[in-house]
Order: sequence, then structure tokens, then C-alpha cells
Amino acid sequence: MHLLSTLFLVIQCLHALANVEKTIFTAPEHVPIPRDAAIDNLLLYSLNPARLKIRTYLNASFPSDDKPHGEESWALLEGLRPGQRYELRVCWLATQPTVFRLDTYTMAESFETSGLISSLSTYSYSRRDALAESEVNELVASKYVPSAGADNTSLLFLRIQAAADYFSLNKTLMEIVPPVHVDLILDPYLLNVFPRSLVPTAIYIAIIAFFSWFLADRSNGVERASARKKLL
Repeated sequence: MHLLSTLFLVIQCLHALANVEKTIFTAPEHVPIPRDAAIDNLLLYSLNPARLKIRTYLNASFPSDDKPHGEESWALLEGLRPGQRYELRVCWLATQPTVFRLDTYTMAESFETSGLISSLSTYSYSRRDALAESEVNELVASKYVPSAGADNTSLLFLRIQAAADYFSLNKTLMEIVPPVHVDLILDPYLLNVFPRSLVPTAIYIAIIAFFSWFLADRSNGVERASARKKLL
């Protein structure tokens, strides 16, 4: 039992090093992508079955009247299986206090809602001016290429709103919020019940629990045998 308690404390310490925000969604039905949609020209990072994790920087800002939930960034969730349940997580260092808000939208919602298409366009144009050659190459590498028989997949647009959540006597930090170093993780559910990434952890904990029970039971048996000998 001491071993199990120690393991639990270690896991909690690891979680304390970072923060996590997530959204759980079900992939929509397949909708053919029109050729004039020009999704590739939006220069968005793509999370897909071949690339389930992206490490990058996201801009953040203090809440304002124009941006009550902070700075907005966008990404693509591609190659989704219709009806499949997924979890999207954003992980960031606890040393960068930030409040994240995650929302997913279908292609129709993104392109037909004035507020969403305006935000998406603004983000896309800002990336054109800011992207370095290395980042463009990374975007090319993250582009989703459907495999044979994957024509029935679907996609979603992901909007990430990041609001700075700190106060500092440093005027520069209060005027210019530094970009937040994040991991974006797309995690499919097994049988729409359990996140796939947690399977190794669940197996590991089950093994530790089994051996803890086995050792405890064996220790109790030794104690009972010793007690019987004393009585005799």
C-alpha cells in the first residue's frame, strides 16, 4: 500500500507542472469539401490520425470588450470518423497563467456565421504576415492526406480563445502578453467510452494495484501464520 500511495503522490506532482483544458465532441457526418473552400490557404495547423499532437505557441491577451475571452486562434481537426467520440486537450505550463476556451464548429457553421468567418479570416491573415519558413514547412508536414478508403471522414474547425490570467508589477508583462507554449492533443475514444491515450496508464495502475494487493495479502498470511505459532 505504501508503494501505491507513493505512486499516487508522484503522479499528482507531475500534474502540478502543467494545466489542462479540454473539450469532448462527436465527429459529424461526412460532408464533401467543395474545391473553392481553399482550406489549405487558411494556413491552419491540422490535427489528424497521423498527427495527434502539436507543440506550438498561441497568442493570448487580457479580456477586453472586443475580445471577452482573449485572443483567438484556429486549427483544423481532420480525418475524423463520423460518430466517433474525441477529446481535444490543450496543455500549458503552470508558470503561464491562462484561461483557455475551446469550441468546435462544422465547416458550414464556420463559413456561414459572420462572427466565426470574420475571426477565422483575421487569424489567417495574421499568420500570413507572421509565419517563418520553418513554420510553413511544419504546416505542410501537418497537412492531412486521406488514405485509401478514408473518403467518408469528416472535419471540424477548432477555435481556441486564450485569456491571460495574471497580475504583475512588471508594466511590460501587463501591456504585452507573451505567447503561451502549448501542446494540442487530439485523443480518440475507444468504443466511445475511454480516451485511447489513457489505456497504458490504466494498465500500469491495474498492474500496480494487483501487485500491491498480492503483497498485502501475502504479508497478512505471514502474520496470521506467525500468530498461530505463538498460540501453539
